[in-house]
Order: sequence, then structure tokens, then C-alpha cells
Amino acid sequence: MRILLDECVPRPLKRELKDYEVRTVVEMGWSGKKNGELLQLMKQQGFTILLTTDQNLRYNKT
Repeated sequence: MRILLDECVPRPLKRELKDYEVRTVVEMGWSGKKNGELLQLMKQQGFTILLTTDQNLRYNKT
């Protein structure tokens, strides 16, 4: 399972998920991307989960 941590999620959380393949938006070079674009990139790269605190994400289309 590939997990992507959004910019708004505390990076230390990555250490708690050591049993999974976890990358951050910053590590992927996707800082500043809008939610719709981020969701597309995420799907293209095979991420299955996006951890975010963004409450407006459900209104974005992929």
C-alpha cells in the first residue's frame, strides 16, 4: 500500500507508518499543487491513500 502525506499533515507521522510505503507531497516535488492536480498525480503514481487535513478535498474532481 502506497500512502501520500499531504503538506498539511505533520511529517513525523511518516515514522509511525513504517510498515507501509509512505511519501510526502514535498518529497514527490508536488508542493503547491491544487487538490485536483494532486489527486491526478497521486493516481498516476499508484498511491492508494492520501492523508490530509483538507476538508474541501471532497469537492475536487479527479
